[in-house]
Amino acid sequence: MDSALSTIGLPVALGFIMFGLGLGLTPADFARVGKHPKAVLVALGCQLVLLPAICFGLVVLFDLPPLLGIGMMLLAASPGGTTANLYSHLFRGDVALNITLTAINSVISVVTLPIITSLAIRYYDRGDEVQLPLIEVVKVFALVLVPVLIGMAVRRRSPGFASRMDKPVRIASAVILAVLVLAILLGELENVADYFAAVGAVAGLFCAASLVVGYVVPKALGITEAQAIASSMEIGVHNATLAIFVAVEVLDSVEISVPAAVYSLFMFVFAALWGVFVSRRVAAAEATRASA
Repeated sequence: MDSALSTIGLPVALGFIMFGLGLGLTPADFARVGKHPKAVLVALGCQLVLLPAICFGLVVLFDLPPLLGIGMMLLAASPGGTTANLYSHLFRGDVALNITLTAINSVISVVTLPIITSLAIRYYDRGDEVQLPLIEVVKVFALVLVPVLIGMAVRRRSPGFASRMDKPVRIASAVILAVLVLAILLGELENVADYFAAVGAVAGLFCAASLVVGYVVPKALGITEAQAIASSMEIGVHNATLAIFVAVEVLDSVEISVPAAVYSLFMFVFAALWGVFVSRRVAAAEATRASA
């Protein structure tokens, strides 16, 4: 990846996306956990425990090369992305739950992301080649959390502005991620075919599994339909920009960022198709109940 893009563009892009996330948050979003503790705990359990376990199983099953395996685990440890809220809104999910999950998981990932990524590095015995220094981790999450706090402050002082900016910021965030993905793939053009052959199946299966697990597990545990849809989108739509930033700027490896880039190509398509399937299923069930 071009050095100007990585050293300037990536931090600015991540900061902008997290600022946009902050524009949609209030302290009440964190306090809402007390009102819906079961839905929050089940979704977080899926995201923080089940997803890394599923991802590790796929990495081992497909015998990924070390750097791509580390990249997949880094992606699995990344919190939900801002686009999850949009998908949840489109497909009749509980958007308030999405906002709460994104807020909480973004904070929790300050601890869980370095732990999961470090374990992956240790599993592959690549500590001499790839390092996750504590000071760099602190810098990353300062870049993540400070823009969120600024966005929340702006929303508090000017809620009208925050509301008007919601849609443009979401669109811009998606465009920024698309540009990053394109830049990574173009920068690794000579290896793209090999990367897709190596990680494409894992990324696609992991995306599908994330969406399905995020819906099925909450439903099985008695969570409402709208909350299950929100959980599915939150768990399936990752903050790939954060994963790319950590890979390129902290771990100093474009190759580690490739799984997040490939996952993103699946993510937007699979989330839309899954949302259509689930929302039609819900509509059909409601129609059946109404006619009974």
